Amino acid sequence: MWSRRAALAVALLAAGCGFAPVYGPGGAGTRLHGQVRVADPQTADDYAFLRRLTERLGPAETGRYDLAYTLRVAVLPQAITPDEVTTRFSLNGTATYRLTDSVTGATVAQGEVSNFTSHSTVGTVIATNAAEQDARNRLAVMLADQVVTRLLATVP
Repeated sequence: MWSRRAALAVALLAAGCGFAPVYGPGGAGTRLHGQVRVADPQTADDYAFLRRLTERLGPAETGRYDLAYTLRVAVLPQAITPDEVTTRFSLNGTATYRLTDSVTGATVAQGEVSNFTSHSTVGTVIATNAAEQDARNRLAVMLADQVVTRLLATVP
């Protein structure tokens, strides 16, 4: 268990090297909250992505920044039986993003993140469709979280 002195020493050392909490006063988390207008969704995957971004960054009808993004999801067979029946699919997703200043149009941050998830196809058609939709939602949440993490780390 850490003593109060050890915790204070670590905090002072971290502050000395320029460390600042993201969600502390004046941190990137508070500067971006409610300031990022995300591009309108076009697909069901986009809606899940937008929902998670809004949860993390707060809603913004107008804001200091505009976030444009492109989601790509590739569905790949993962487990195939000897009868050539696919029993598991992998969803590989990529999100390319660009954060621009809404006043000047200057690019503030840009990049690409990727992740994957999978789902089973064993069961009824309804169960398989539900599993695929759940996997797509999980993938969109993971990609949105990665984008937010990158934005919090790079936006001044």
